[in-house]
Amino acid sequence: MTIPIIFDTDPGIDDAAAITVLLTNNVFDVRLITSVAGNVSVDKTTNNVLKLAHYFNRQDIKIARGAEKPLVKPFKDASNIHGESGMPGYDFGEISTKMIEKEAVEAMHEVLKNSAEKITLVAVGAFTNIAKLLQRYPQDLKKIERLVVMGGSLSGGNLTSVAEFNVFTDPDAAKIVFESELDITMIGLDVTEKALLTSQSMSELLQLNETGKMLMALFNHYHDGSKDRGKPMHDVNTLYYLLHPEKYELEDLWIDIVTDGPAIGATVADILHSTHSTTNTHVAKDIDVPSFNAWYLLQIARISDANINAGRLEN
Repeated sequence: MTIPIIFDTDPGIDDAAAITVLLTNNVFDVRLITSVAGNVSVDKTTNNVLKLAHYFNRQDIKIARGAEKPLVKPFKDASNIHGESGMPGYDFGEISTKMIEKEAVEAMHEVLKNSAEKITLVAVGAFTNIAKLLQRYPQDLKKIERLVVMGGSLSGGNLTSVAEFNVFTDPDAAKIVFESELDITMIGLDVTEKALLTSQSMSELLQLNETGKMLMALFNHYHDGSKDRGKPMHDVNTLYYLLHPEKYELEDLWIDIVTDGPAIGATVADILHSTHSTTNTHVAKDIDVPSFNAWYLLQIARISDANINAGRLEN
């Protein structure tokens, strides 16, 4: 059984780690990948999606360019974490893949409208494209099976003391999304700061195949975590959750988004159930970390060198 999926992303090195699984695991029926400004500019994130689709010989994948800035607040990237290009460290060569002419929201709408079955949305960047889709085509809600997001935190931020980067980048969009009627699963820093690819796993990854070498070339330029402590695979968690939800501990909570002031971008959970009589989000709180590491290595080990356009390491 396959999962029809639209994947909204801002590559980014951990996004690349996720897209590697997305494009090589046959369980994922990838209907569309959309880019958004986040870790780097939308021109760069779009180009990075094209690089990965080229690397894995996935010319069949539709790729659409999305929002170049948040709905309200000024755009600020995370190139200090992901490098100037978003995916430094590996030369993907001349790119053969092309994006489609439709922009992301129109492309999403077309896929949803024409699908005979409901689609799973996965968002691992700022939620600007998703918010615009809900505003422009509210009727598409009924075609969305669920939304799985990497974003938010119950226990503190990685951009400010309270805000996680994806939500902070466009809190107004996040507010629209979380206040919609979507079935949302939030996989935030409470889990992803635990879901580290360990130093042992990274050593093994390098020995697996050409894809392992490509990923390690990127990870060597990833300024989140450390080689000793491990590197957080934030965005990969969305796909691991879809395949193995039993590896996560979740709690249903109401999540509010702060859109101004010193706590802008915070995801505030009604943990005591004192201000809301219902919930709007399935919130991931814990993960089986050893199983995550073993699963990711297995995913990469299964990728045949014969099926990729192997590039070359940068000096």
